[in-house]
Amino acid sequence: MPFLGQDWRSPGQSWVKTADGWKRFLDEKSGSFVSDLSSYCSKEVYNKENLFNSLNYDVAAKKRKKDMLNSKTKTQYFHQEKWIYVHKGSTKERHGYCTLGEAFNRLDFSTAILDSRRFNYVVRLLELIAKSQLTSLSGIAQKNFMNILEKVVLKVLEDQQNIRLIRELLQTLYTSLCTLVQRVGKSVLVGNINMWVYRMETILHWQQQLNNIQITRPAFKGLTFTDLPLCLQLNIMQRLSDGRDLVSLGQAALDLHVLSEDRLLWKKLCQYHFSERQIRKRLILSDKGQLDWKKMYFKLVRCYPRKEQYGDTLQLCRHCHILSWKGTDHPCTANNPESCSVSLSPQDFINLFKF
Repeated sequence: MPFLGQDWRSPGQSWVKTADGWKRFLDEKSGSFVSDLSSYCSKEVYNKENLFNSLNYDVAAKKRKKDMLNSKTKTQYFHQEKWIYVHKGSTKERHGYCTLGEAFNRLDFSTAILDSRRFNYVVRLLELIAKSQLTSLSGIAQKNFMNILEKVVLKVLEDQQNIRLIRELLQTLYTSLCTLVQRVGKSVLVGNINMWVYRMETILHWQQQLNNIQITRPAFKGLTFTDLPLCLQLNIMQRLSDGRDLVSLGQAALDLHVLSEDRLLWKKLCQYHFSERQIRKRLILSDKGQLDWKKMYFKLVRCYPRKEQYGDTLQLCRHCHILSWKGTDHPCTANNPESCSVSLSPQDFINLFKF
């Protein structure tokens, strides 16, 4: 029967079963104590029928404890499948669809982050999912997302590399969660609100740990980067694809600062990431009347996306529709499997599951 009371959060009223049906039973604290319990039913029947009433508060306490344990669980949903079959429709041989969450669960991303060639690819994929695709993941996929993210953070804290990259990822995820939690009444997130609040607190804790990292100079007395000839130093700096890395490298030493301001270095960086048409629209002259390629680069970055570069990527076989990491063998029936494979960027991977 429905409970009609002033406060819907109260435990409700106690009812006992009698020969004439169910009647309300009040205790001493309420001021109306029923002295003759036998007039309603026997003691054994009363204890049997009203067992749940005596456990109301225990069950509620256990439920709250269970929710907290679920939010702090360390169960890892890591899969190590090297390839998966991607199908967008049902056939006589296969039924159902392959979703983004299923692909994210089944592919071996936990091992991929340990590979330096695949690390940036996985981080970029996590960032894109955090921006717009987090709500499309299932509960297990969201949990797997947080587990892989934790593994990424622990790796960065250990080797002290790619710190800025992970800071940006955590900030993007926290901003998205702040927006989604405010609309939790619309069921945009899977799971209890307490679980997501705990995850947001964990993200803040990770951010604090990354901010407290102090990189110590290694006790190495051999040949260092600054001991190399200037032409080799400049050649190595040309391999950097992010202008922020050049600025950070120039802050390490005075000699490196002079090299990091080289106009030809910034010109090649602009020509690598942007087209000639984009560069012509954002021309900036210096005080000497020359093109300021450094200022042009940072202005172009704000207007156009940079060219993505990865050491290893996921690839899709157009013949058998199998998704796998590059260089991974899969059961393909084509005569030349390499000619059928197409490399996928992180955004292409997400677009693959937009039906």
